[in-house]
Amino acid sequence: MTAAASATAPPGQVAGTGWLLDRWSDLLALLGDALGIGMLEYSFMHRALLVGILIGVMAPLIGTFLVHRQLALIGDALAHTAFAGVAVGLFVNAVFDVGVSPYVSAVVVAMLAALCIELISEVTDAYNDVSMAIVLSTGFALGAVLISLNAGGLAVGVNQYLFGNLSTVSRENATILLVLFAVIVGVVAVTYKQLLYVTFDETAARVAGINVPWYNRVMAMLTAMVVVGAMQIMGVILVAAMLVVPVAGAAQLARGFKGALLASVVLAELAVLVGITLSYQYETTAGGTIVLVAVGIYIVAVLAGKVRTRRERPAAGERPD
Repeated sequence: MTAAASATAPPGQVAGTGWLLDRWSDLLALLGDALGIGMLEYSFMHRALLVGILIGVMAPLIGTFLVHRQLALIGDALAHTAFAGVAVGLFVNAVFDVGVSPYVSAVVVAMLAALCIELISEVTDAYNDVSMAIVLSTGFALGAVLISLNAGGLAVGVNQYLFGNLSTVSRENATILLVLFAVIVGVVAVTYKQLLYVTFDETAARVAGINVPWYNRVMAMLTAMVVVGAMQIMGVILVAAMLVVPVAGAAQLARGFKGALLASVVLAELAVLVGITLSYQYETTAGGTIVLVAVGIYIVAVLAGKVRTRRERPAAGERPD
């Protein structure tokens, strides 16, 4: 982590996350030496793989709830507002010469946007897709305006956030993602039953005394965290795909919510690891490569689901002799 980050972050947090990053790097370096894997010789790949693995858990963990609630597009809306958050961070740094991390500003703006989506729906009785469209267009417009105000410096710096980049995952950014990962997994673990109840039957959840608007806001804010975390290697444009594609593929293979959740994590991890490897080998955009691999896995899952269905139908339709 940079000296500035170390000075501003809590000592326990820096020491803990720094130790984890160092041990992770040592483990991958040993693995690379033992197996002769060239890409594991570089520290930036160690961080990129760590970020990818964490995203492979976070994205389907939240995405499974979103898909079952028919809110798959909220990830896209928050990704565009996260872009505005990045633009805010870059603009403030360029104009006032301060050291604000664009990922920190993206987290703040995306979480505020998540609350706005829920509040617009509650106050105006508009459908969720209407509030998402309003927030999406506002966020992207704000980002575009801020970039145009200082096009010379910001336009170049923003490219890595739009498309993702393996080599730009710094220790500071990896630390931010570790914190987001701990928060997301911890909140879901604590509120799992309530989130599940609200996901499948809001009316019954209200009758049972569950504060439905509160848990809707919690889910929206968790989605914002995932979007910003995944933006490091996926980019703003493609980040929403990791919330949806692995979940859609898992739905073809698994039965039940927990089964689909576990299957989606496995598919997401496979897409991330294969995508990062191909991106390194062929020097392609990380986000695009990961999404293409994820879509390929989805197609295979659909075909496998069709084959399984065809095999089960005759058995279900058999008549006793």
